[in-house]
Amino acid sequence: MHTTSKPSTQKAWAKAIAQPVAEFPSTALPILSGEIPAGLRGTLYRNGPARLERGGKRMGHWFDGDGAILAVHFTDAGATGLYRYVQTKEYKEEVAADQLLYGNYGMTTPGPIWNQWFKPIKNVANTSVLALPDKLLALWEGGKPYALDLQTLETRGEDDLTGLNNGLTYSAHYKRDPHTGEVFNFGISPGLNAHLNLYKSDRTGKIVQKAAVTLEGVPLVHDFVLAGQYLVFFIPPVRLNTLPVLAGLSSFSDGLEWQPQLGTQFMVVDRETLSVVSRGETEPWYQWHFANGYVDASGSVIVDVVRYEDFQTNQYLKEVATGQTHTTAKSTLWQVHLDPIAGITAIQQVLDRPCEFPVVLPHLVGQSLSPTFLSVHRQGVDISQEMFGAIARFDYQTETLTVADLGENRYPMEPIYAPDPQNPEQGWIVTLVYDGNTDTSEVWLFDSDRLDQPLCRLGLPNVVPMDFHGCWKPA
Repeated sequence: MHTTSKPSTQKAWAKAIAQPVAEFPSTALPILSGEIPAGLRGTLYRNGPARLERGGKRMGHWFDGDGAILAVHFTDAGATGLYRYVQTKEYKEEVAADQLLYGNYGMTTPGPIWNQWFKPIKNVANTSVLALPDKLLALWEGGKPYALDLQTLETRGEDDLTGLNNGLTYSAHYKRDPHTGEVFNFGISPGLNAHLNLYKSDRTGKIVQKAAVTLEGVPLVHDFVLAGQYLVFFIPPVRLNTLPVLAGLSSFSDGLEWQPQLGTQFMVVDRETLSVVSRGETEPWYQWHFANGYVDASGSVIVDVVRYEDFQTNQYLKEVATGQTHTTAKSTLWQVHLDPIAGITAIQQVLDRPCEFPVVLPHLVGQSLSPTFLSVHRQGVDISQEMFGAIARFDYQTETLTVADLGENRYPMEPIYAPDPQNPEQGWIVTLVYDGNTDTSEVWLFDSDRLDQPLCRLGLPNVVPMDFHGCWKPA
């Protein structure tokens, strides 16, 4: 158990996570500058860790924080926002006890070592969101999703999507086909050799097809790509040293080992049958996130990935929870060309600027070359100590990067694309911004084509800290 002191506020971003963040009810959001675009109708949902301590004990990793959802509804009457913790079973138990009771990604279970044997870890429901026609799912890596009310964010309870039986997990990084409405996802079942469980759901989220593929050891798989008729996985050379974790001597995070000699493995899966088309191995790297994938005219699969040279990113993210970081973890945008049968034909870096959280146009997911929107660092900052301070748009056809630098001590989250209902090729970028200069949070709206200056800034009632992922649900 980590019992470190309160996090340092050396950098402005640290103030956002220094204290547990308060919920707020549905509130009309004031316009601080500009005006809301006339055609913008729908809801921004965002998910991330909002509480990193309880009972005087600090959590061990940024990934351990209790999940809270921000919803910003855009209607004819303007914008309203609300912020609520996901009321998981474990969260409610810890609220009642006012202490940490469960282990998680970066923490072992508190108390004597025998408390840790066979005790489940806490579902923090803090990583992403999936907006379905009748519910919002709060997603996490290691368990089932939690269903919430789309309007009020009231937690309805754990949801098995009619298929997550026998302990199956559901990843935070689903892919939704923009034309069929099908939702593809996966989960990892640990064991001596883990299983990659594949899921296909209809547009309501109900799982209609499943398959399982055996992996080597227990790797860390966070995301994948939908590329035309294929699902493509890259499995980095990170493996879990299981015995210390099972014995309660190590957290899951500390049990993960970088083993570059294994190389990065890839797997191509047919989306209709969920059967493996090909598997292979290439040079070692680590990735959290992919941008997009598609099949080009020659039949090659093109995959855009934000790539790290090693696994130092995990140490950096662990340090975030303390409020003071010092580990450098540079990630840049790369493109992989892959023959579905023969394997990888080319790997090249397409953008050298440190970046993360790639987002593509929803109607082009898995289909064709879409511009990629990213979080990027401001020029000249020490990336070992700072968080992303700008958002950007990379156009593959012109190889141009357009950057919106928000200024010193302002931290925008993952840029979410909100399409214009009259023309999906046009739209807006909606991002949550923590302003460390004033210790406040805002919602900023940009024209997706230009990113030159915000069209509108909306004030939130209180701080919403840096988070992970979100989605846009059109009205």
